[in-house]
Amino acid sequence: MKKLIHPVTITFVVVTLIILLPFFIKKSIPVLTDAQLRSRALSTAFKPIPITYEDLLKVVDNPENPMSKEKIALGKKLFNDTLLSDDKTVSCASCHKLKEGGDDNLPTAIGVRGQANPSHLNSPTVLNAALAKAQFWDGRAKDVEEQAGGPIQAPFEMHMTPQDVEKRLNSHSEYVAKFKNVFHENNVTFEQVRKAIGAYERTLLTRGAYDRFLEGDNNAISVQAKRGMTLFLTQGCKGCHAGMSVGGQSMQKFPLRRYVSEYIGLWFEPDVKLRESPFPFLNEGGFMGKDGSQLFRVPILRNVTKTSPYFHNGKVEKIEEAVRIMSKYQVGNEFTPEQIDDVVAFLKTLEGDVVEYNINQ
Repeated sequence: MKKLIHPVTITFVVVTLIILLPFFIKKSIPVLTDAQLRSRALSTAFKPIPITYEDLLKVVDNPENPMSKEKIALGKKLFNDTLLSDDKTVSCASCHKLKEGGDDNLPTAIGVRGQANPSHLNSPTVLNAALAKAQFWDGRAKDVEEQAGGPIQAPFEMHMTPQDVEKRLNSHSEYVAKFKNVFHENNVTFEQVRKAIGAYERTLLTRGAYDRFLEGDNNAISVQAKRGMTLFLTQGCKGCHAGMSVGGQSMQKFPLRRYVSEYIGLWFEPDVKLRESPFPFLNEGGFMGKDGSQLFRVPILRNVTKTSPYFHNGKVEKIEEAVRIMSKYQVGNEFTPEQIDDVVAFLKTLEGDVVEYNINQ
C-alpha cells in the first residue's frame, strides 16, 4: 500500500520553492568593453547633457513658452525671491538648493510658518526636471511651467493665491518693468510668473563624469562604476530610469513585487505598521501615488547620491538601502552587497554641476 504525502507537507514544499525560486533565477551579467558599454548606453537614449545654449534649446525649449535670455533671468530672480510666499520667508530655492542636489535633504518639505507637507512628501530635485515627462510624485503636472505654480499656491508651502502674487508683484516697479520687457504686457499675471520660473528651470541641467564617459572619455569613471553601469543596463534598471535625465520618463507601480517570505516573517515577529504598509518601509503620510494606485513618477537619478533621504516620504536614509530595495522589489533580483556598492559607484558618476549656458544678463 502506497504511503500518501500529507497535504501540509506538500504546501510547505510549494511555499519553500516559491520563496527560493528568485534566488536561483539570475540574469547573466556580461563583461563589456568600454566601447560596448558606451554603445549600449547610447542606444537606449542615455545621452549626455548639452554644453551650448543652442543645443540646450534643441533639448528643452517649450513651444508654448519659448525661452529667451531675458525670460530666464527673470525666472531666476523669481525662483530665489521670498516675495512669492505669504510671510516672505520661503522661496522656490528654499526647498530646491541647487548646490545640494536640487532638493532640501529633508524627509518632507517644510513651508511657511514651519508647516510640513501633510502627506509627508519628499521634495523631488529641480535639477534636470525639465527633461521629465511629468512633475510631482503623482505626475499631475505636465511640465515645469505648470509645476512652478503648485508650491506657490499650496497652503502648507508658500500659501499664496494667483491674485496675491499678481497684486504683490504689480506693486513693485522693478518687476513690472522686467515683466513688460519679457512679455510685452502692462500688468504682471500669474501665468507669466509660471512661465518665467519654468524657463529658468529648463536651464538647470547638470553634467559630470557620466557625460564625459558617454562622450568618449574612458577614464572619466572607475572600473567599479563601469561594473555598476553594466548592472544598471543589463539587469532591468534602465527600463524605468531612462532617457537623458536617467528617470522621470514614466509612471510606474511601486512596489512591483511582494514576497511570501515577508508575510511568513510577520507571523512570528508582527509589526502592525509595516504589515499595513504597501511599501517595504513605513507608509508615513499615507500617500499612495497617482489616484491612490501606487503609481509614482520614476525619480530622476542624476545627482541622486546628493538627495537623501529617499522615496516619496523620505523613509530611507542611505542610498545603498534604496538600491537594495529597488533591486528586490522592482527588478526582482536582489543585488548582493558587492553589486550594490558597484551600482552606487555608478550613481555617483551621475553627480554634476549646473551647466553655465552663457545666459547671464
